[in-house]
Amino acid sequence: MVLQRDAKIKIWGWASKNEEVKIHFIDSTYITKTNQVGEWSVNISELKSGGPYEMQIDASNSIKIKDILVGDVWVCSGQSNMGLPLGVLKDVYKDEISEINNPMIRQFSTFPRTNFSNRDSDFKFGIWQHADSNNIYGLTAAGYFFAKNIYEIYKVPIGLLNVNMGGSAAEAWISEESMKEFPIYYKELLKFKSPGYLELRNKQDDERANNWNRMLRINDIGLKDEKQLWSDPNLNISNWESMQIPGYWADTKVGNVNGVIWFRKEFYLTDKNTNGSAYLKLGRIVDSDSVFINGKFIGSTGSQYMPRNYEIQNDILNEGKNVIVVRVINYIHKGGFVPGKKYELLISGQKINLAGEWNYKIGATSEQLDDHLFTGKIPTGLFNGGIAPLLNYNIKGVLWYQGESNTSRAFEHYDLFKLLIKDWRKNWKQGDFPFIFVQLPNFVEVNVERTNYDWAIFRESQLKSLSIPNTGMAVAIDIGEYNDIHPVNKKDIGARLALAARKVAYNEQNIVYSGPIYKSMEIIEDKVILSFSNSGSGLVVKGGKLKSFEICGIDNEFYPAEAKIENNKILVWCSKVLLPVAVRYAWNNNPEDANLYNKEGLPASPFRTSELY
Repeated sequence: MVLQRDAKIKIWGWASKNEEVKIHFIDSTYITKTNQVGEWSVNISELKSGGPYEMQIDASNSIKIKDILVGDVWVCSGQSNMGLPLGVLKDVYKDEISEINNPMIRQFSTFPRTNFSNRDSDFKFGIWQHADSNNIYGLTAAGYFFAKNIYEIYKVPIGLLNVNMGGSAAEAWISEESMKEFPIYYKELLKFKSPGYLELRNKQDDERANNWNRMLRINDIGLKDEKQLWSDPNLNISNWESMQIPGYWADTKVGNVNGVIWFRKEFYLTDKNTNGSAYLKLGRIVDSDSVFINGKFIGSTGSQYMPRNYEIQNDILNEGKNVIVVRVINYIHKGGFVPGKKYELLISGQKINLAGEWNYKIGATSEQLDDHLFTGKIPTGLFNGGIAPLLNYNIKGVLWYQGESNTSRAFEHYDLFKLLIKDWRKNWKQGDFPFIFVQLPNFVEVNVERTNYDWAIFRESQLKSLSIPNTGMAVAIDIGEYNDIHPVNKKDIGARLALAARKVAYNEQNIVYSGPIYKSMEIIEDKVILSFSNSGSGLVVKGGKLKSFEICGIDNEFYPAEAKIENNKILVWCSKVLLPVAVRYAWNNNPEDANLYNKEGLPASPFRTSELY
């Protein structure tokens, strides 16, 4: 456990009603009595960084809490990119993981539930863990790298309260009282507060999904004849067709069909290859897969967002020919093998590339299966179940990585996010504590149709949120992945969050904590001169000349622009625009060529000079 330093710490709990409770901590004893419902709390004196300490709580029974540190406590919240654990990234951060052994960094892990009726007072489950070899894989990657950076500078214990939910929407994290400011969301919340409504919705969705999967299995030709299962390595596939993998079958003559498609490929091993364990990497598959090698089931993954990494037992692989079969189910939108990922077999230090030509055959087609109700997107549910239990806990600040689930409503996000920050500060009753957030990275999710600029508009709303007092933003426009909503580079995310925190939370005055932020523009004839804050030691371009700038005239037609750095400003022009009125930079969902930085190596935030263009 880590308690917040330099703050009046509240200790609370439950016992029998009207029972005396004694709390022994360090050199003091605190005595209180429970109320009529058995609740008790005490405030203990402010403490400096230190520990470990022990706390004993005596009532009708006694509880002893050991190994308590006093330092800085940060809430890590949002969507799955905040919660993404180091275990998922173990191949990316092998060296870093091998060195993790710092008991001064700790994480409280829990699984928040949604509650639409009232505020939860506690979690159903929760555990404090050290950043050491026993707990490495469960640590939030972004949070850990943040904590590592902060600890190395200030040498104070860091506690991370890891409370997030993958796919959750911002409105889910806002209290019922504040949600009234968004009537459309408050109305939706009231539906879910109605007795029996949630249960009915879940029942209907369960029945719909179960029927869909049942009929798909019944209709799947690859499963109908037990003597000729399509996972059989000896199956006659003379009537199967071929397809290049990776790729989406919607981009082939198959078209955008939902249902089951079976894929099959042969590969060969020498006798030397078959010794030792093997690992199969199948990148990412949309939506779910079941994998067979030589007729034996290897494993399955039900979420399109999870990497496919399967361990293969020694007795499964053969010398000579081997056959891999993948049964892919697609529910909605584009199905297939995500491009740009690794598809390979790792064995005895060798890599066998599995990309290329595969055979395939459709097992069954079906109407699309719409998403099951996901309560992580319903207003207020996660505030009640995830934030309310923490409100008595003193904190240093909040780290927030969320937004992917709100990009389709980007125009409202500024007001929604502003409300969320205000709401948390009001309910925590600790003043305007630091709120540090990640600006969404570059991304184009190829299997979901989106408007052209929803992510760009969303990033702009995040940039505007810096006007809220005591906020900081980590720009991530250069570390996303076009084919993965979960980019693996959480090390730089953590480092940039730490830089922002050093300025906002730790009040370092001279630190360059951000990349260039657009400040103002001046139009001189056919050119636009842009000025920036946070330029640090100076503006620089990474890789040749400046890219990703566009310019327009009064006709609102944007053209790719020339741009160069002059006197620590940016000069922008285009021969097709003689009377410019506006400029934009990296204004795309995935501006892969954005290359404006400061000399400290921090990227400029995307921007446009006017919301009118």
